[in-house]
Amino acid sequence: MSNFILRRLLLLIPIFIGVSILSFLMMHLIPGDPARIMAGQDATYEEIQSIRVEFGLDKPLPVQYVLFMEGVLDGNLKSIKTQRPVLKEIYPRFLNTLELSLVSILISAFLGLGFGIIAAVKHNSWLDNFVMGFSLFGVSMPVFWLGILLIIVFSLMLGWLPAAGKGGIQHIILPSITLGMATSAIIARMTRASMLQVMNQDFIRTADAFGVSQRKIIYKYTLKNALIPVVTVIGLQFGYMLGGAVLTESVFGWPGLGRFIVDSIFARDYPVVQVGIMLIALTFVLVNLLVDITYAFLDPRIRRR
Repeated sequence: MSNFILRRLLLLIPIFIGVSILSFLMMHLIPGDPARIMAGQDATYEEIQSIRVEFGLDKPLPVQYVLFMEGVLDGNLKSIKTQRPVLKEIYPRFLNTLELSLVSILISAFLGLGFGIIAAVKHNSWLDNFVMGFSLFGVSMPVFWLGILLIIVFSLMLGWLPAAGKGGIQHIILPSITLGMATSAIIARMTRASMLQVMNQDFIRTADAFGVSQRKIIYKYTLKNALIPVVTVIGLQFGYMLGGAVLTESVFGWPGLGRFIVDSIFARDYPVVQVGIMLIALTFVLVNLLVDITYAFLDPRIRRR
């Protein structure tokens, strides 16, 4: 198992280098001059040129990349807009997005697995139809519309939960439900399909013929074998939540990384966007590493490959 984890960790090195190069180059493909934006419309050519020199924007791209990575590693890379270290600007917002995504994926996994198991066990019953209807509703509903609907019902009409901002546990309930609704629907559909596939295999019918209890067949044999594709979906969806939480953060005024990156893109704040993308990509890669390790626990044959 340790060799399996070590091989996966070594693979992270070229992935991280590739992500850093792509995130660095992508921002330079966007039209616009950050030095001109910072200097203002009435700035002279000399003033704009001095800003380019100050932030190294006058140097060739390979040199800029080396300076960028040096700044990231020693923590001295500064935001063009605020002049503060980028990591200090990003870190608290990244933790807020990570907190929101973690709560959302936990809610999604709990609801999705529960509904998926019920739908598979009660296949072709009214419960199965209800769960499939719920999952279709969850997948189809736009995030911003669901968020506004929840605010109207639970904040404005009932007054149970705050409409926006970040504070106690009550502030994260509505944003996490909004962000996790579509994911819970996807997990439910995947769990149902995977469990039905396993339930039709010979070893399940054999266990049933030998009088093994239904609870043991479902939770020990069927669910364990059906979890591998479900774990894949949960890992991928968590990565999408990290990068795609900007709509939820905007609707609920959540001070997360998504909104901050979008604002920085409009301001052509290259360092903030580049480091933000790198951080999200690195977290996504680490989540996939965790998914690979979970595979190995669920199916020992994977460790031997």
